[in-house]
Amino acid sequence: MGFLGWIVLGLIAGAIAKALMPGEQGGGWLATLLLGVVGALVGGWIGSAIFNVGVNEFWSLSTWLLAIVGSLVVLFIWGLITKKRA
Repeated sequence: MGFLGWIVLGLIAGAIAKALMPGEQGGGWLATLLLGVVGALVGGWIGSAIFNVGVNEFWSLSTWLLAIVGSLVVLFIWGLITKKRA
């Protein structure tokens, strides 16, 4: 899957992550979607590099799970950072 595929997947994963973890993270929906892209890229990289999970197919369950978990982690960290600044 190419970089553009990860961006699309990240946008969707960011929306899913926000639905699973509602809260007062700073930045609104736009920041959440961008964090979803970052989380999907990080989740895909960690999954393929450390756990040797194949993430080459857009419709693969492992690809989606890694993207969503990565987005949740990045969104959680973003929430901690923005909470401290407020």
